Amino acid sequence: MFLHGFPLNGFQWRGAIERLSAHRRCVAPDFLGLGYTEVAESQSYAPSEQVDMLVTVLDKLSISTVDVVANDSGGAIAQLFVTRHPDRVRTLLLTNCDVETECPPAAVLPVIEMARKGAYVDQWLAPWLADKALARSDQGIGGMTYTRPAELSDEAIETYFAPLVRSPRGRDQVHAYTLALEANSLAGIGPALARSTVPTRILWGTGDTIFSQSSADHLDRAFGNSRGVRRVPGARLFFPEEYPDLIAEEARALWGVR
Repeated sequence: MFLHGFPLNGFQWRGAIERLSAHRRCVAPDFLGLGYTEVAESQSYAPSEQVDMLVTVLDKLSISTVDVVANDSGGAIAQLFVTRHPDRVRTLLLTNCDVETECPPAAVLPVIEMARKGAYVDQWLAPWLADKALARSDQGIGGMTYTRPAELSDEAIETYFAPLVRSPRGRDQVHAYTLALEANSLAGIGPALARSTVPTRILWGTGDTIFSQSSADHLDRAFGNSRGVRRVPGARLFFPEEYPDLIAEEARALWGVR
């Protein structure tokens, strides 16, 4: 089960899925409020509710246990999932993501404030969707979070942002998702992570400007069955999309398959 970052959706994992589908049934759900989800008016977007949604999805698909691969805010949800449903997780592969001491990261706070004013979509996402070159620039998502922003495709930009921009409901949902990031959803999770017996591997891009480099070591110390950290030189936050071979290599090693 692949858990995507913010404000992306399951399309982020297409390359990894192509490389790993011969070994596992692959699912990459969109989180409530992102991608092509349609969320009930009364539904909470909190990370704990996202965990409940994932459990429902797995039950609907008759999937009892999963290997989890996660990035960015999806990594926070993965940590909640593995501590609340340890019997349903075989392995956990985490890339750059929230940790208890950095949830949310400081870089996300201005985005949360924009969402509080209902301005995040209009100030960032809509201009990026309209101008793909801007999206790939230093002022866009490409320059902020991709190692090779020039290679961020028009298709990816459309897939990520069109459903969030082109309807009032989509705008409201992404703002609600963003606001749900404000509270530290991982506060107090340390003891549960320490008790975890799930084999956990950490893959961390060293060029990330959103999450601290020390957070990789925090995760390594926090998990009771950590399989260590592998650092990816120069890689930025959304490197899993750019380096699917690396994700597949680490996943196969963690799963014990060739």
